[in-house]
Amino acid sequence: MSKPATALHTVTEHSPPARVRLLDRRNAHADPDDERRALVAGLFAAPAVISPKYFYDDIGCTLFEAICSLPEYYPTRTERAILTTHRDSIVQAVGTGRQFVDLGAGDCAKAALLLPALHARRYVAVDIAEAAIGPALSRLTPVFPRVEFMGVVTDFSRRLDLGGAIDAGPVTFFYPGSSIGNFTPDEALSLLRRVRDLCGPESGLLIGVDTKKDKARLDAAYNDTLGVTAAFNLNVLNHVNILADCDFKPAGFAHVAFYEPIKGRVEMHLESRHLQRVRVGGRERVFVEGERIHTENSYKYHPGEFADLLASAGFTELRVWQDDAGDFAVFYAS
Repeated sequence: MSKPATALHTVTEHSPPARVRLLDRRNAHADPDDERRALVAGLFAAPAVISPKYFYDDIGCTLFEAICSLPEYYPTRTERAILTTHRDSIVQAVGTGRQFVDLGAGDCAKAALLLPALHARRYVAVDIAEAAIGPALSRLTPVFPRVEFMGVVTDFSRRLDLGGAIDAGPVTFFYPGSSIGNFTPDEALSLLRRVRDLCGPESGLLIGVDTKKDKARLDAAYNDTLGVTAAFNLNVLNHVNILADCDFKPAGFAHVAFYEPIKGRVEMHLESRHLQRVRVGGRERVFVEGERIHTENSYKYHPGEFADLLASAGFTELRVWQDDAGDFAVFYAS
């Protein structure tokens, strides 16, 4: 699960403190009407598809934070443990006093683990949702009074436009949570190359990656017993209703998630419980019983596979840290 930003959005205002500069780049390179047409086209496709970037309205952000605390969802706590246990080694590899760009920042909690040791001179939170980064930056600014805080709302999955938020000095890009897994390997390579193009001397990428493992554990991670992930998946229909003139009834769909070992990815779908007619963009879309809407992929990588991907993107020096069980990996690439 990840949080690529989008030009098409609905948010509640969450104003950051006065000393935080917030840049909204959502419409800098994308026409909202084009985004809406693409969303509608995806729903009329066979099979139907909704981009995971539409998970993250205000309710979706709250549900995602809850998912990260679930006992079945190991990636968040495992990555946090790696960042804590190996913090000194990571800081030595990354260096101090740099600009720190947090891609898909969310509540900024993982960056907060490193900021005291990194002594970053500037922290840039980049996310899909202003509703997430506004409150997070409000919490961080009094804790780190010497850090310059900025927020950028932009679709970095399409174009890494930070709107002048960083200067020519060294920068560390931070992409935690295995969010890179929401892209196909080819898409991931393209994004990694865009990051590499912005890395000058003494710059690099610190990135978290979920590893391939037993199917039962991966299936459980995306099918928690409390049903939070199911609620998160179904809520995308409420968001789509607002964005694309639809009248989906979430109760008419079921959450489906499973690991596909041949493709090396977890897939999430919404399955129609019965024959139903839905208004989509002012037109009628019929979903038969059992028909699915594909909402997310989450690719998993063996450490060697991801090291090869980083090398293909142009990174030449790699460090990797893992937990004892090998469930998760954190790479620093420069």
